[in-house]
Amino acid sequence: MRGYYRAPERTAAVIDAEGWFNTGDLARFDGEILSIVGRTKELIIRSGFNVYPAEVEAVLNDHPAVVQSAVIGRSVPGNEEVVAYVELLPGSAATPADLTEHAARLLAPYKRPSEIIVLDALPAGSTGKILKHRLADAARDQGTGVGG
Repeated sequence: MRGYYRAPERTAAVIDAEGWFNTGDLARFDGEILSIVGRTKELIIRSGFNVYPAEVEAVLNDHPAVVQSAVIGRSVPGNEEVVAYVELLPGSAATPADLTEHAARLLAPYKRPSEIIVLDALPAGSTGKILKHRLADAARDQGTGVGG
């Protein structure tokens, strides 16, 4: 790509002096296999460790009561914490504590959500993509601790 149409400032922010386009994707090599693991804008840095929301979401989504989840970072003094929003199957009796226990079995302590919030439905656009910016706005207004 040569740049954004009629937006030189946006172009300069993503194309370096050698012409490389920064997509904002985070990738990891496992041998010869390249996997996209997240986006730079979504990366959570908790106590100096990188937390990829997609990894935490995959664990939460593996719980039999979870339809889908979205994980975001929330700034706290001197750090960032992991906040998870989940949508449960209709009629499910699962609680945030159940989901916390599930995550604790599968995630390192620094990757575990500080708060799990159950919603009737996650906010989504017309294509079905979860609108994480809305969740991030809501998280800034929330307290800490495992919620429901």
